[in-house]
Amino acid sequence: MATNDYESGLKMMEELTTDAQQIQDQLLGEILSKNAETEYLQGFLHGQTDKQLFKKKVPIVTYEHLKPYIDRIANGEASSDILLVEPLTGFSLSSGTSGGLPKLVPTTAESAHKTATFNKLYRSVMIK
Repeated sequence: MATNDYESGLKMMEELTTDAQQIQDQLLGEILSKNAETEYLQGFLHGQTDKQLFKKKVPIVTYEHLKPYIDRIANGEASSDILLVEPLTGFSLSSGTSGGLPKLVPTTAESAHKTATFNKLYRSVMIK
């Protein structure tokens, strides 16, 4: 990793952590706005995008709760109607370390970009 990449990674980390609450709040709003009409969120929010309603109505779940939805997508149903509106680019398998067996994880272009960004931040810290 070049010095410039390392420094830009550290700068990005500083920017992302300076006001993490605002960034997370904004991101949740974007996610809700994009995905309000999906089957999963409709079941809790009925098309609404209010962040406080989300926090009140949508439970914290495990992979097993989402697996039936993921299986439907893996079997060919359109993902835009089920969990998220962004088109899937494929599936990844988790390492399986938390529960023994690997888990099928839907992948989008945005999630691939975020993974690359995370790796850049990780390398920047490791170089430091």
